[in-house]
Amino acid sequence: MTATERLVIIGGDAAGMSAASQARRMKNADELEIVAFERGHFSSFSACGIPYWVSGDVAERDALIARSPKEHRERAIDLRMRTEVTEIDVPGGRVRSRDLASGEESWTGYDKLVIATGARPVRPALPGIDAPGVHGVQTLDDGQALLDSLSRTKGRRALVVGAGYIGVEMAEALLKRGYEVTVVDRGEQPMSTLDPDMGRLVREAMSRMGITTISGTAVSKILTGDDGRVRAVATDDAEYPADVVVLGIGVEPETGLARAAGLPLGRHGGILTDLAMRVRGHDNIWAGGDCVEVLDLVSGRERHIALGTHANKHGQIIGANAGGGYATFPGVVGTAVSKVCELEIARTGLREKDARAQGLQYVRATIESTSRAGYFPGAAPMTVKMLAERRTGRLLGVQIVGREGAGKRVDIAAVALTARMTVEQMTTLDLGYAPPFSPVWDPVLVAARKATAAVRKAGA
Repeated sequence: MTATERLVIIGGDAAGMSAASQARRMKNADELEIVAFERGHFSSFSACGIPYWVSGDVAERDALIARSPKEHRERAIDLRMRTEVTEIDVPGGRVRSRDLASGEESWTGYDKLVIATGARPVRPALPGIDAPGVHGVQTLDDGQALLDSLSRTKGRRALVVGAGYIGVEMAEALLKRGYEVTVVDRGEQPMSTLDPDMGRLVREAMSRMGITTISGTAVSKILTGDDGRVRAVATDDAEYPADVVVLGIGVEPETGLARAAGLPLGRHGGILTDLAMRVRGHDNIWAGGDCVEVLDLVSGRERHIALGTHANKHGQIIGANAGGGYATFPGVVGTAVSKVCELEIARTGLREKDARAQGLQYVRATIESTSRAGYFPGAAPMTVKMLAERRTGRLLGVQIVGREGAGKRVDIAAVALTARMTVEQMTTLDLGYAPPFSPVWDPVLVAARKATAAVRKAGA
């Protein structure tokens, strides 16, 4: 009779529990024991949905939970909540954990290990950063703490630090809750994942919505009142009153355990894996989700991208491999989409500065179109920017800013990037057309035609 193996998983959210679920599909409990540790109160939840819960678009917190700890346990997964792994002993094949309620510590041995520790919000070491009323937003606990703070706050002035995805989504959430919203960001324009000319469109739209954006300015301290709560945010040359502050500066891979265990990390601080999501140099350790770096198929370099879509895919692949099967994760093209009120923001591939950093010569094309046929009711403006390699015409990146119907068009470009298509090849794509959905020439194809002309002109 074959001895039962033990799979230990650190992290009970998307990557970790997807890996657990897939491994359980591959092997029964008498073949594979699965033990998972989660330091928080919730498992398998959607962090991406937190801004929409805060805004009120999602009514209940539990709507963001895909599978409860009880449901995991019913599937023979020993999920231990409020238990934090504090050490990985790689030579000994074991992890040390601490029960956060009792403080009791213990060791658990493993035959196979999955690290899915996620990411942590960037929280700069500023004076006052830990004052009541200052919130990061990464977990459901964070979201609940923010909602509780909003219910206790008498004033209606909210300040968001950072204008990336989380920053603009939280700005929208607070605006919907009736707050006067100011966003302070050190970048030239909001959404540094876009080129500045496209970021400017986001800034102008936010201004029309009533959101004040202060760009090119770094926060230097959080000011507090006599009660110890936040009262303002200071930069080097100004103060901005605030009754609540939300940190939307971004996230970093949570890899302290991996670093202490001597596992390989990349230049962004994420764990390095092979195509099977196995930690490089370790046959029985896998890692996935927001704590790893992934291959960018356009640039050929590793990068850190914290997205639930990738985390769930990583988990599926890890679970298949840990369960005795075979699967790989080839990489990403850097696709992301977001919104602030009615404005949709999307990007995939390289920005101009990314292309320059890779030594690529490129052409650019920017067009303005509409989401539907111009004569059809509800047609909304859309701006599409496309980059193509100068000599070959290979598509390098696409950015889209517009109203309803704009954001998901980036998926066309994501597929084209993955297939390494040229912009000329894109012009013949057989996309769906009807006046309620698109002009006769879809905006992405219009941009591809213009980029094709630019490639030909550059070659001539």
